[in-house]
Amino acid sequence: MNEEVTFIIDTAKEGMDDAIAHLVKEFGNIRAGKASPAMLGSVMVDYYGSKTPLSQVANISTPDAQTITVQPWEKAMIPEIEKGILLSNLGFNPMNNGENIIINVPALTEERRKELSKTAKSEAEHAKISIRNIRRDANNDIKKVEVSDDEKKVAEDDIQNLTDKFIKKVDELYGVKDAEIMKV
Repeated sequence: MNEEVTFIIDTAKEGMDDAIAHLVKEFGNIRAGKASPAMLGSVMVDYYGSKTPLSQVANISTPDAQTITVQPWEKAMIPEIEKGILLSNLGFNPMNNGENIIINVPALTEERRKELSKTAKSEAEHAKISIRNIRRDANNDIKKVEVSDDEKKVAEDDIQNLTDKFIKKVDELYGVKDAEIMKV
């Protein structure tokens, strides 16, 4: 197969891998019942004038399935961390004991589970759209390459097979996440 065509296919595969990696990261931010340090992954804290991820100013742990503990490296950061958690709109109410910030993760209601399931489905759809856009771009690039029509057809089939494989992977990841969310 032509080097340029191989490069296009490899680039498409990398893009699709990136779409899956992004989906996994987004699924990590959707909470499914038990406490996880990843739930605070989007929290930004004002650290001496600059917005900094919470994980860079504190240690985040989960002593049990319903509690997240945030231990700041500097006690002076406690009010800023609490403010950052509240501003992140995660629905958590942080409490501090002078040393640590403790977050009780409430059990999910049926309504909230359905809402989170819809969010997960939406993220899965975004990943599929991204994969299909990569397929479209790769097919357009292949049409511009000067090779035989047979070679173009083989390359387009390869890209379609890649697309099918990655769409199936998105569906599998969503199925696992949905089951995790809906499990009481």
